[in-house]
Amino acid sequence: MDKKFAIFDMDGTLVDSMSFWKTLGVEYLKSRGVSRVPEDILERIKPMTMTESADLFIREFSLPGTPEEVAAQMNAMMDCHYRGDIPAKEGAAVYLKELKRRGVRMCVASATAVELQEACLKRLGLFEYFDFLLSCEEAGGGKNRPDVYLAAARRLGAAPEETAVYEDALYAAQTAKAAGFYVAGVFDRSAESVWDELRSLADESLTGWMEGLTALLEEQKNEKEEMEVS
Repeated sequence: MDKKFAIFDMDGTLVDSMSFWKTLGVEYLKSRGVSRVPEDILERIKPMTMTESADLFIREFSLPGTPEEVAAQMNAMMDCHYRGDIPAKEGAAVYLKELKRRGVRMCVASATAVELQEACLKRLGLFEYFDFLLSCEEAGGGKNRPDVYLAAARRLGAAPEETAVYEDALYAAQTAKAAGFYVAGVFDRSAESVWDELRSLADESLTGWMEGLTALLEEQKNEKEEMEVS
């Protein structure tokens, strides 16, 4: 990765949180008396923001409250996990440290609310590596649209072609790629079924952050050798 700007997804990319998110919709709906949650509902909410998911739940299950109120209730359920037990992906800190050492300017762009991003990343010691955090909510839509990536790039002062986007979700990687970004696909168990497709789409792929660090150091070694030869 030779870009000077980088946008990182958080959930499933930097932190191992997808199992928590996978069960959140069911957990919330059951708390509101919905005993059976259709599988297609869970698939439909994957690319949505929290408020968009809340709006769908309200319409599909005739729940009381506004989308904003329901989203706040679901965020509250996740809050304790972000503050307490969601772990970082192995090697994420050392990979970010190496990019920071090289002068790469970085941010996070996530469907997760900024306050939850901040709480989690500070607890895990990752917050210091980023210029800012951005939510899809703030950018006006989920990652099935490029808004959040374009907004992040503007704040970094970068063009898409100068910027690497790190993503574990295929649909998000497809969006970033179509918008002209350099895409680094990151493996996560929750998206294992589409890993081959993500790897084919991406400009580079990482099965883990330690593998990514090894690749960075190898690139640096090769660049140094080329300079010495010339």
